[in-house]
Amino acid sequence: MSTLWNAYEAAAATGGALCARGDLGGNDEILPEESWIASGLSIDTRTIRKGDIFVALKAARDGHDFVRNAFKAGASAALVSRAPEDTPDGAPLLLVQDTQKGLEALAAAARDRCFGKLIGVTGSAGKTSTKEMLRTMLMGQGKVHAAEKSYNNHWGVPLTLAALQPDTDFGVFEIGMNHAGEITPLTSLVRPHVAIVTTVAAAHLEFFDSVAGIAEAKAEIILGLRKGGTAVLPLDNEHFAILAKQVSDINQYGREIKTITFGRAEGADLRMLDYTATTQGRGTITAAIFGERRSFTIGLAGEHQAMNALAALGAVKAAGGDLALAMEAIAGHRPVGGRGKPLDLKLDGKSVTLLDESYNANPASMAAAIHVLASWQGAQKIAVLGEMRELGDNGPMLHAGLGPLLAKAGVTRVFAAGTLMKPMFDGLPGAMQGKWAETAADLVDNVAADAEDGAVIMAKGSNASRVSAFVEALTERAGGVHQE
Repeated sequence: MSTLWNAYEAAAATGGALCARGDLGGNDEILPEESWIASGLSIDTRTIRKGDIFVALKAARDGHDFVRNAFKAGASAALVSRAPEDTPDGAPLLLVQDTQKGLEALAAAARDRCFGKLIGVTGSAGKTSTKEMLRTMLMGQGKVHAAEKSYNNHWGVPLTLAALQPDTDFGVFEIGMNHAGEITPLTSLVRPHVAIVTTVAAAHLEFFDSVAGIAEAKAEIILGLRKGGTAVLPLDNEHFAILAKQVSDINQYGREIKTITFGRAEGADLRMLDYTATTQGRGTITAAIFGERRSFTIGLAGEHQAMNALAALGAVKAAGGDLALAMEAIAGHRPVGGRGKPLDLKLDGKSVTLLDESYNANPASMAAAIHVLASWQGAQKIAVLGEMRELGDNGPMLHAGLGPLLAKAGVTRVFAAGTLMKPMFDGLPGAMQGKWAETAADLVDNVAADAEDGAVIMAKGSNASRVSAFVEALTERAGGVHQE
């Protein structure tokens, strides 16, 4: 077990007190509260690993109610703001006034003791995919640190940063938001050397007056850049000027921030010249990369993923990595669960491919997923769509706009779930209509019955629409993912 934190380091970082409850058996020489070491951190006793510090955050449920469970599961210590009465005797506690602030203090200390390059990633879509691409591109060039999941909020970012090992060469941090002002404290905590904005699009419109407002919120990531850092920005995006203005504004204060651009537009530092979908779930990119024409394979489908790859390459360059090695590595990259991962299933004796796009959705990412479905070989293309949430008054219009996209993409059948999807579904040609239901999980039997041998099924929706339950249920009905 590698040591991430020992008791004294964690206490110094947080200003907390090392203590333990209960009777230690009369042996004053044993000081468990001062002798522990930790290899990681966790806020969830269901997934905690032996050797983790359990951070008792107060959120929907109070983490202090689970401290005992954390120690039963092998926690090395617990970061708490009070000592729960049911804490096991002798269990090490690090007592602070506020556990969220204590976690952030650990994160800041981890950042300051690491001399690797830190990369922050935000955007209306593609954050996790770009983070995972960077992991793949850089893992052969040094020690890479990145969260296994989409830990991109007020606790996820500091939790990921606090787990940063001192000898890390590259750290990659996903930074998300759904309100203005949420990115600023997170990017200020990470203090990245490189900041990527993947795209700006209609997402979380319920909390913004316009997409321009979303662009301004995404531009907050630039505020945290270290002096001399680099912003990697989408030149094609209609709100590029807002992002570029943020760079210009902070450079008035001597920050010396550089800009790298990507896109199809002439003048982009990483300019897409051509994208061709090749074999199932893969593609070939031809691009002018810092003036040099290059072609390389990417192990993901869709031009949106190709753009994410160019953004990631821009960050690799800015972080001092090797572009040739990065382009070679991305050929072997595959999408993660919920973001286009292809699952081969056997449904009632029929071989089908399920494209799991179930992790969240907004109009831009939904359109991208529909285009990916269109690019897959297969006579029957089935779309299973859940609602896109947090779109405010624009929700009905943006859902209705999916109908023409589905028809243009040559989608054979559409199954839809949720109230906002009903008008769009009713407006489809009869031959395209599969079934509408209240929840996506209610569509499993209908999709299984409708699917033909060789069908490609794409499932996508916002997290709140629970399209992931459809993916789980269909996979379970098939007896799991089919292995040749």
